[in-house]
Amino acid sequence: MPDAMPSLPRIMPADDTGVAEALRLLAAGEPVALPTETVYGLAARADSDAAVAAIYRAKGRPDFNPLIVHVANIAAAERLAVVDERGRQLAKRFWPGALTMVLPLREGSGLAAAVTAGLPTVALRCPAHPVMRAVLANTAFPLAAPSANRSGAVSPTCAAHVAGSLADRIPLIIDGGQSGQGLESTIVALRPAGWQVLRPGPVTEAALREVLGSPLEGESEGIEAPGQMTSHYAPGKPVRLHASDSRDGEFRIGFGAGACDFQLSESGDLAEAAARLYAALHAAAGSRATSVAVAPIPNEGLGVAVNDRLKRAAA
Repeated sequence: MPDAMPSLPRIMPADDTGVAEALRLLAAGEPVALPTETVYGLAARADSDAAVAAIYRAKGRPDFNPLIVHVANIAAAERLAVVDERGRQLAKRFWPGALTMVLPLREGSGLAAAVTAGLPTVALRCPAHPVMRAVLANTAFPLAAPSANRSGAVSPTCAAHVAGSLADRIPLIIDGGQSGQGLESTIVALRPAGWQVLRPGPVTEAALREVLGSPLEGESEGIEAPGQMTSHYAPGKPVRLHASDSRDGEFRIGFGAGACDFQLSESGDLAEAAARLYAALHAAAGSRATSVAVAPIPNEGLGVAVNDRLKRAAA
């Protein structure tokens, strides 16, 4: 009797062999999970309708939700979008890094229509992680790469999270260890009249103000970028926020001193809490508890991004 076929996805280390296999699959139009400094991304070539469709199929992602396109540098970004002086200044300050810019789509960009979900704009990021940068340096095409998990579920910060969420749906995961920052990139929309943060993240609004001045007032209309859906990052159980007490049947996520099932940061460090947030939600999802309680998180600095994710997880 022949041996059973190995289950997918394969997990390969982030070495030359792993990167070469990732490049081979990407060139063939297959989706591959790659580590970034924020969370693991499910990458596929952004110039292929079939490759982008493979991302949507793997994630079960709504087709009205656009994808972030990853580029190697500002020159690559300018081939896909109309980048003004504000965008160049942001790139100079924050790229490579955890900032995504929503910019006017350049005519003739060659991007698959599903990448922008029919919008006249495109979301671009230049990642800092050495594995993603090595892949981008050796491809002639940009990469669409949303988080490597089922749509609406908790984002992955390690290879095991990806494997658990996308088992049998993708061929390969490159294991680059734990994500350093643990929250998706900040998304900023650059509009003719000004700018807006569409998704809080590691680059704070205060840091953006230093480059751009004051943002536009009000909120954006509709879905313009990933992470704007009301319900997102969910562990599949009811989530109680700002919980100063513990109740029977709850998995308690702590912040600061006190008893809990998963500690985001005993010292109250918001950067540590951001890096550990999705690991905490994965642990809560896998526990026997029937609901989740989260200790209060200060709504300042990185805490704004942490609370944004928690609010959507609880929706």
